[in-house]
Amino acid sequence: MPGNSFGQFFKITTFGESHGEALGVVIDGMPAGININLEDLKIELKRRAPGQHQVHTARQEADLPEILSGIFENKTLGTPIAVIVRNTNQRSHDYDSLKESYRPGHADKTTILKYGFRDHRGGGRASARETLARVIGGYFAGLIIPKVSTYAYIQQVGPYKLANPPKDHSVDRGEINIPDENMTQEVISFLNDCKNKGESAGGIVAVSVKNCPAGLGEPVFDKLKADLAKAMLSLPACNGFSMGEGFKFADHLGTQISSHSEFFGGMEGGISNGEEIHFNLVFKAPSTIGEKAKNGRHDPCVLPRVIPIVEAMTKIVIADHFLRQSAYDSFLP
Repeated sequence: MPGNSFGQFFKITTFGESHGEALGVVIDGMPAGININLEDLKIELKRRAPGQHQVHTARQEADLPEILSGIFENKTLGTPIAVIVRNTNQRSHDYDSLKESYRPGHADKTTILKYGFRDHRGGGRASARETLARVIGGYFAGLIIPKVSTYAYIQQVGPYKLANPPKDHSVDRGEINIPDENMTQEVISFLNDCKNKGESAGGIVAVSVKNCPAGLGEPVFDKLKADLAKAMLSLPACNGFSMGEGFKFADHLGTQISSHSEFFGGMEGGISNGEEIHFNLVFKAPSTIGEKAKNGRHDPCVLPRVIPIVEAMTKIVIADHFLRQSAYDSFLP
């Protein structure tokens, strides 16, 4: 099974299954001599961890990281960094009903079609639990670009839409990553109802990036927006990516577009222009519904827990392109 690595100069390779012994990541390309703080890494993992809220899956995991290599005296060595998180609360029998049945929209059927064999417990390699490895990678990527600020939030869940998007990254996102208390309570009630009925819901995540250096990205295949799109669409349940005005561009004439630089989402020709980067993501409703959802341990909506993962992947892409540009700059006279 290839396709477990992402990035060029800053590369992550994730491994492990939802109900295996552990999941983890190998990070290659991390510069040497950068201070790390294990407690900060634990905080990032806790933001993603299951079982912290009534609208989350009931699975309880401490998600404690174990750093196996690449760090000495709390500094990076420049060598590959390996980090694992052990699984401690699998309860594999909860997934027995999925052994002979396939959830539409999930990788159950396609994994069998591709490999002829699968681990049905929690989705195996295709489980969203794999994303904890990306959060670890995002923590280290953030150390390379400390001035870059990433801020993701829930813009819509089912029929509930955010009326006033935040303009500043300091706005509190509340208990489920919605920067509006009234909408937060409405969505919590809605998702609890979904959970009780064995229903699920999708929605939209908005992402803002400030202080991204200009000049990141290549003008052809390795556009910064193209790599961001690949990073986001590789996330479980992410089925749509739009940059800047996105599909609204279809409604605008050229004269309208040319007079609003913010329409482009912080990029021109696939290269960052130094302005704020913004893009939107669409996440579908989880595929496990009905009695299977009630009997197992599943999120009725991925959005409350996906925010730190989206921010991590954003940092990974920008750090990777930052290192590429730094290598290019080093050859300039």
